[in-house]
Amino acid sequence: MYQTFQQILVNHYWSVEELKRELTSFIEYYNHERVHESLKNVTPADMYYGRQEKILSLRDKIKQKTLKSRKRFNLSQSPCLA
Repeated sequence: MYQTFQQILVNHYWSVEELKRELTSFIEYYNHERVHESLKNVTPADMYYGRQEKILSLRDKIKQKTLKSRKRFNLSQSPCLA
């Protein structure tokens, strides 16, 4: 996991270029890798480029398939007589 923005601010940098590299790297991580709960667990880039609906639809399909598989498995088990 990437360091937080506050950690970047408290670090000491020897040059402006070094700080710019660190900030650029953090912004890239924040916008393209880190999912945001307020955005239904997609990245800001996913929202900006219109990928949210496709991602959420795929997640829902996987969830429904998993639930069906679990139900089938659980119904095939012998009941516990404890």
